[in-house]
Amino acid sequence: MKCKNIIEEISSYLDGAIDPALRAELEEHLAKCKRCRLVVDTCKKTIQIFCNSDPVPLPDTTRSKLHSALMQHLHQAKQIRHE
Repeated sequence: MKCKNIIEEISSYLDGAIDPALRAELEEHLAKCKRCRLVVDTCKKTIQIFCNSDPVPLPDTTRSKLHSALMQHLHQAKQIRHE
């Protein structure tokens, strides 16, 4: 397995949704490759931090801009459907 393959499979690996044979091959690579181990460990820690944190409220100006953009997109989508 090459480093590129690790990056392609990292999400499935971390989710535990990977074929057992591929998992074994990936873990064999991780045991030998410090850089890939660092990438996987960093992703794991980032996910843990993100999942354990409280949501950050949006500033009012950002919320307003987002709402306007979504409403504009919705309006355009409705126009396209009626054409």
